Amino acid sequence: MDNLSLFAMFWHAGPVVKFVMLLLLFFSLGSWYIVFNRYMRFKKSSRNTANFLKSFWSCKSLSEANQSIDTSLTCPEYSIFKSGYKELQKITKSKSHDPEEKSLAMRMAGVDNLKRSLQKTESAAVNDLSRNLAFLATTGSATPFIGLFGTVWGIMASFHEIGKSGSASLAVVAPGISEALVATAAGLAVAIPAVIFYNYFSNRVAEMESEMQSFSSDFMNLIERDLISRA
Repeated sequence: MDNLSLFAMFWHAGPVVKFVMLLLLFFSLGSWYIVFNRYMRFKKSSRNTANFLKSFWSCKSLSEANQSIDTSLTCPEYSIFKSGYKELQKITKSKSHDPEEKSLAMRMAGVDNLKRSLQKTESAAVNDLSRNLAFLATTGSATPFIGLFGTVWGIMASFHEIGKSGSASLAVVAPGISEALVATAAGLAVAIPAVIFYNYFSNRVAEMESEMQSFSSDFMNLIERDLISRA
């Protein structure tokens, strides 16, 4: 075989090696789709977070923030704020029915429910940001071995052809082995970007989770001060 192009090698490879190459193509396309999808998702979330925090800290009260902040913003911090503010309204409303229960202790008792609500929202946001990243991890760990399997199978087929032809010359062995080795190269080509972007996105999720926790802490401080001022 004079033509050493990848397409020619794929075309002349055996059915098992072809299947391996198609499987690697599936992993590659799926990985790159996730990479671009997550990149755009994180970019949008970071932009909306910056806009939300700017608007939030410019407001003088939580009620003003609830009324003035753009409801079209899609970012974890905004979800945390909406969840916390909704729970705060429940606390305030439940205590207003009985004036005798408007003590600071009763108000602060509702803070535990509010904290759980914020933690639940944080977890949901982290899960959303981490969506499909497991596929990148699977691709990075599995595709080198899938490619290696294709190579081993191709080499076995080449040795089988040597036995049938009765010749072990380089002209007989080289084409089959080169076709088989392409599977290993393809497996590495798919795995390396998947590992790189998995680590990158995992670090970004960790950073954004830290930012969410920081905002939740600041938000809780505001709520506690608000409850104390009403006592």
